[in-house]
Amino acid sequence: MKIRVVFNQKGGVGKSTITVNLAAAAAKAGRRVLLVDLDPQGNSSHYLLGAGVDLAKPGLFEFFDQVLNFSMYAKATRQFVHRTPFERLSILPSNALIAELESKLESRHKIYKLREALHELADDYDEVWLDTPPALNFFTLSALISAQACLIPFDCDEFSRHALLGLIDRVAEIRNDHNADLVVEGIIVNQYQARASLPARMVAELKEQGLPVLDVFLSASVKVRESHERAIPLLILDPSHKLSQQFSALYDLLR
Repeated sequence: MKIRVVFNQKGGVGKSTITVNLAAAAAKAGRRVLLVDLDPQGNSSHYLLGAGVDLAKPGLFEFFDQVLNFSMYAKATRQFVHRTPFERLSILPSNALIAELESKLESRHKIYKLREALHELADDYDEVWLDTPPALNFFTLSALISAQACLIPFDCDEFSRHALLGLIDRVAEIRNDHNADLVVEGIIVNQYQARASLPARMVAELKEQGLPVLDVFLSASVKVRESHERAIPLLILDPSHKLSQQFSALYDLLR
């Protein structure tokens, strides 16, 4: 089972959109896929479940609440997982309540519980995709400790470039301290404008530094907002769209 985490401490870089559409690409390719939404904002959960998100219980809150309240009759991890409307794609959904548990989980050293839970599901799924909040907190660390590969979205912004080396160093530190299997699989260039000189120059500079920039760049598109509103991954809503084809090509690059 391949476990990937999409991670960046900066908000607004498209983590949830990237995670959902790459997970959808994997499912479309015939893989059994689980997406775990670790962000209290629950963007991936809303993206995949739409109005049904409020009915998807128990979910991540109940899972972590169970971690804190030991019971002889604890639910198995698969009982917190829900099917989405999309074939071969399931989700462990999030909601805002998980933020209330963070300090308790941290103080009681439950940082490895997600990894243990995912190992329970090794026979059920071929791939797991972890969406993370825009912060290096308990939930993000849990994801990085659980994953074998980290993907870092980069939106061709000067602030993102300055933060990138720090992010890679942070992943290296977590690999050294907690998870020897973790590697930076690649930097995903998002919101790329091919006709603008700044994005092209930034990408070239990252490559010159020897950073693992993936060679499929994701374009900016207003169509993705429609896919959010309709709660259908763009890859499924409009397979012929340029950005959908880029998501497919990016997933093929990772296979």
